[in-house]
Amino acid sequence: MESVHGSKIIYMYRPLSEAKKIAALRLAFVKENGKTVSTDADTTQTKDGTLRSPSQAEIEITSTSVLASDDTMISLLEKAQLNNEKVEVWEINLAKPGTASGKYKGTYYQAYVTEIEKSSPSDDWTEMSLTFGIEGKGAEGDVTVPQNMLDEALYTFTDTTAQAE
Repeated sequence: MESVHGSKIIYMYRPLSEAKKIAALRLAFVKENGKTVSTDADTTQTKDGTLRSPSQAEIEITSTSVLASDDTMISLLEKAQLNNEKVEVWEINLAKPGTASGKYKGTYYQAYVTEIEKSSPSDDWTEMSLTFGIEGKGAEGDVTVPQNMLDEALYTFTDTTAQAE
C-alpha cells in the first residue's frame, strides 16, 4: 500500500454545452482540490408511521487556484454558473494507470458551479475558489490525460519567496 501525493489527483472541467467544441482542461496554478461526500444519516418517521431512510449522498468538489491572466476555463465556468448550465468534471488519479497508454483511473461527474469566489489581496496573488455541486454518484472509468497535462501535474504552484521548512 502506498500513499497518494496530492499532485496525483487532478481535476479537469468543461461546460457540457462545449463538449463538441473543446477538450476538457485543468485550471491553471491549482493550489488545492477537494471532494466532500456527505449524507444525512438520520432516519425520520413520517406522519403515517413509516420510516424514511437517510438521504442520498451529496458530493461537492472544490478547487482553489491562482488566477492566470489567460485562463479561459475560469471564464467558461463563470458563464456556465451565470446561465445555470451543467459542467463536466473529471476526477483523475494519476497514481493509477488505466488499461491503455495515456489513460488513468477516474470518475466522471456532471455538476453545477455553485460558488465562485475571487480573492484579490493587495500583497498577494489573486485566487479563485470554485465549488461544484455534483449530480448523482458519478461514473468510474479510464480517462485520457494529454501528455502536456501530465507534465503540468508534476508541478504545483509555489511563490518565489523563501519557503518555510
